[in-house]
Amino acid sequence: MIRSHSRGHDIYFDGEYWRYNDNDQLDDGKRACKRCGRKPTVEGYDACLGHVKGATSACCGHGVEERYVMMK
Repeated sequence: MIRSHSRGHDIYFDGEYWRYNDNDQLDDGKRACKRCGRKPTVEGYDACLGHVKGATSACCGHGVEERYVMMK
């Protein structure tokens, strides 16, 4: 089974969809960060980071991984 994290929550791929391990619901990308408890911004950014000018992607790590920012 393929496993990963979504905003710090354990998820797995069921062959068609990503689902949360704790309740089998679909990962819709709207669950709050496991570390800070804040939901993503309307644009989908990590709330604790917000918009990072010039970044192609960024993640706060959600208490599971190291944070990172990838620039253009």
